[in-house]
Amino acid sequence: MLAVETTEWLTPHLVRVVATGDSLGDFADNGHTDAYVKLVFVDPDLGLAPPYDLATLRATLPPHQLPVVRTYTVRWVDRAARRLAIDFVTHGDTGVAAVWAAKAAPGDRLVAAGPGGGYAPDPATAWHVFAGDLSALPAIAASLEALPEDAAGVAHIEVADRSDILAIKCPERVTLNWLVNTDESDTGFLARAVDGADWPADPGAVQVFVHGERESVKAVRQVLRDREIPRTAISISGYWARGRTEDVFQAEKREPIGRID
Repeated sequence: MLAVETTEWLTPHLVRVVATGDSLGDFADNGHTDAYVKLVFVDPDLGLAPPYDLATLRATLPPHQLPVVRTYTVRWVDRAARRLAIDFVTHGDTGVAAVWAAKAAPGDRLVAAGPGGGYAPDPATAWHVFAGDLSALPAIAASLEALPEDAAGVAHIEVADRSDILAIKCPERVTLNWLVNTDESDTGFLARAVDGADWPADPGAVQVFVHGERESVKAVRQVLRDREIPRTAISISGYWARGRTEDVFQAEKREPIGRID
C-alpha cells in the first residue's frame, strides 16, 4: 500500500500524484520505460483496509460495489526515497482513477501492484519514432529521457489544447512535434502527422512506440504497414477508446474491434 505525498496539476488535463511507501524499496526495475502498475480502487463505503482479497470481493459484492482495477504508466520511481509518480489524464467527473487523482490529498491510500511493461528504446536504433496522446505521454517522456544523447528521431504528441503542452527533456536530434487536434472525431490526425514526418530510407533502421486512443493507433498502424516497418520493431496498443467506458474498452480487447496487430 502507498500513501499520497503530493499532487500537482501539470496541465489543465494532467495531474501528477506522487506516492510513497516502504514497499517501493523493492519495486523491481524491469528495464521498461513503459513500466506500469495496476491500481486497485475499492468502494470507500465498505470500510475495507488493504491488502484486498479481490477474488472474494468479486464473488461476494453486488455489481455496483465491485473493486475496480486500472492500469497506469509509472512516470518515475525513486527506490531509495520510496517515492513513485503517476500522471493521470482527467476527463471531468467521469471515470474512476482520474476522478480519484483529481481529488487526491496527502495521506490518501493508493493500492498498486506491479510493475509490468514491454518496451524500452534500443540505444543502437538509428531512428526512433514515438506517437501518442496525453495518455501515452508518461511512457513517451520516460523513453525520451532514457535515450542516449546522440539518439535521433521524432516524437508526435497529440493534445486537444495548447495548454496541455509540457516541457519535456529529450536528445537534441529528436524532434518534439506537439499536435493540437481540436476535432476529436478526426482519428486520422495523428497518423497523417506520423506519415508526413521524416523517415529513414531503410525501414529496418526504425524503432516505433505508438500508444493512445484505439482508433488513432489503428490509423498509425496502417501507416507503419505501408512503410513496411517490421512488426518486431513496433510497440503498439490502445490505452483507451473514445466513447467507451474503461470496462467496455477492456472487454473489447478480446474482440476484432479491439485488436491492433
